[in-house]
Formats: sequence, C-alpha cells, structure tokens
Amino acid sequence: MDLNEDAVNLRCARTCLCVLCGLPAAGKSTLARAVNSHTVERRWRSAVISYDDLIPDDAFNVKEVEDEEDMTRPQTQTKWKSHRQAVLQCVEQFLQSPTELGQLTPNAYQIDSDAWRRLLHAAQVYGTSVGSSQAYPSPLDGPPPPPPLVILLDDNFYYPSMRYEVYQLARKHSVGFCQVYVQCPVEACVRRNQLRPQPLPSDVIVEMAKRMEPPNPRRNPWEQNSVTLDSKDHFTIEYIQRLVKVISMALENPLSPVQDNTERKEVDRQSCVSSVIHQADQACRRLVSQAMQGAREHKLPPERMRSLAAEFNESKTRFLQDLRKQVLHSLPLTQGESIEVEQVVNRAVDVFHKEKQEIIARFLPPYDRINATENEG
Repeated sequence: MDLNEDAVNLRCARTCLCVLCGLPAAGKSTLARAVNSHTVERRWRSAVISYDDLIPDDAFNVKEVEDEEDMTRPQTQTKWKSHRQAVLQCVEQFLQSPTELGQLTPNAYQIDSDAWRRLLHAAQVYGTSVGSSQAYPSPLDGPPPPPPLVILLDDNFYYPSMRYEVYQLARKHSVGFCQVYVQCPVEACVRRNQLRPQPLPSDVIVEMAKRMEPPNPRRNPWEQNSVTLDSKDHFTIEYIQRLVKVISMALENPLSPVQDNTERKEVDRQSCVSSVIHQADQACRRLVSQAMQGAREHKLPPERMRSLAAEFNESKTRFLQDLRKQVLHSLPLTQGESIEVEQVVNRAVDVFHKEKQEIIARFLPPYDRINATENEG
C-alpha cells in the first residue's frame, strides 16, 4: 500500500469534519479519545486534530500594547490567529493531497510537523491503512469503498466565526460537517484545569466563558447538525452514541459547495454586525480619548491616569462584546428587511457615554467633572 493509493482512497471515502468546542478543561480531549475508540469499533478511520498539540506555545504569549489614548492593554499576538489559519490550511491540504502532508518539514505551515505526522498515522492515512487493499482484499467485482474518515478538531472555538471557517472548508470540499458543544460549568473547568501539569491562568478560563457563544441553529442555519453534551460528570455511552449518530448523519449528507440564499443572508448579517461594531468602536475611542485629555488637563496623577485608562478599556471591551451579541440577536432574518446601522450605532454610543460618565465620576472631583463634561461639548 503506498501513499498515492491512499490518496485515491481518501478522495473516494466519506469524510466528516467534526468541531469540538467548549471551555478549556471542559472535557473535549477526553470526549475525542472516547469517540476515536468508538470509531475503531465501527471500522472507521479517525484522527483527532488537537490545536494545543499543533500550535507552538509561544503563539499564545501576551504582550502589552499601548495605543494613542494612553490605554495600556493586553493583546494576544496576531500570530495566534495565523497559527489557527495554518492548521486549517494543513487540513485542507490533507483533504486535497495527503501525500504532500506526509512530507512536512519542521515549521512548515507554522505548526508542529511531528505532531501532524502522528495524527496522520493515527488516522491510518499512510502505511497499512484500514482502507488499504491489505485490509480489504479486492473481490471479483472490484474493491469495496474505503471506510469513512472522521476528523475531530479539538479546540475552544468560542466564536461562531471560528467554527464557520471549518464549515466553509467542509462545504468547499463537499465533505460532512457537524459540531459538538462540550458544556461544563466554569467552576468545574477551573478546578480541572488546576490538576493539569501546565494549567492555564484561571482568569483566562473565566474571561473565555464570557465570550463563549455555543452553537445556535436557530440563529445560524449552518449549525443545524450540532449536539450539546454535558461533561459535568462523565461521558456515558449514551453521550458517545448521540455524537456518533450526529457524525453518521454528517457522513451521509456531505455539504454542497453551492451557496444558497440562507447562507448568503448569514454572510450579510455577519458583515452588518462587523460594520456596527467597527463604527461603535471608533465612536467609543473618540469619547475615551476626549475623557483622557480632560483628565490630563485637570492634572490627574499618573497612577490614577493608568487606572482610569484601564477601566475605560475594560468597560469598552465589555460594552462591544455585549453589543455584538445584542445586534446578532436583533438582526432581522427575513429577506428584504434591513436595519439602520447609523441609528443602532448612535443608540449604542449613547449607552457607552453614560458608562463613561459614571467612570469619570469615580475619578474626578465634582467641580472637575462639570468642567470636563463642558469641554467635551
């Protein structure tokens, strides 16, 4: 059995991309291993693509970035996103030509090439695979079709946009797609995380819980083939069977590369949300910049200035996250309807203006607050 023969087998095999999403330490990797074992019993090929294994640790480093508003805030380095894209590029390259991915050089595609080779081997894509002629002797009327291939993508995937990228990849290559949301209380995740050899900071998990947007089939039609599993206790055989049923459905119903009206509307909705958030962010930045300038003019001590900047930034970040969710839930789904973006932005900025005033009230004396407000006008 050679790589070229396996490449042909892969293209003929039914394939499913299964997204595992949830908080760190929610139990995604445990579930992936359980499903992996179950697929062997069904004589399916499977591979678990763990983003933690493939993406180098330094991609998650955080650095301090200071902007023009004297607001120092932590930002994840942009290479974290590029590494995520690199993983998807590898998956796509694998779907197109598994022979090339078997020859990855170190640092190719910005991922751990050794880890990638291990998962390819686990999927039995090269060597003596489950789908090879050695495992299935060819009958007189020709060889049987290769067994299905299930690719489990194990990561947090806390934003729908992250999961949508995988959906687009599945649609582009006409393979199956499904999702499982591993639900677990934040407290349980934090407790489990502390038992790990290299635990994450607890506040990272708490913050991610605030941003987590589980699959929502009612809002996102492309998330129809999804299931939620509670991992507070242990995954039962019934849970595993539920997920395998979803995977089977995805294998039997591969996506079509043709874009329908429903998906077009979803793309338009996401574009509209991005426009609202961008305009609101710019307006909020102007308000914060004016407030910081007023605080400097009233000679607020440097330490208090830093505290004020940090509180403004935290308030703005939380405000924009909430605004994004509110806009998504309020956008019309009926074709032909629209919203007044400028009106939505103006209303939102009015809300943030009130929050800004409350923050100023905690940092400036009453007389200075009056003057600062007059200066803004």
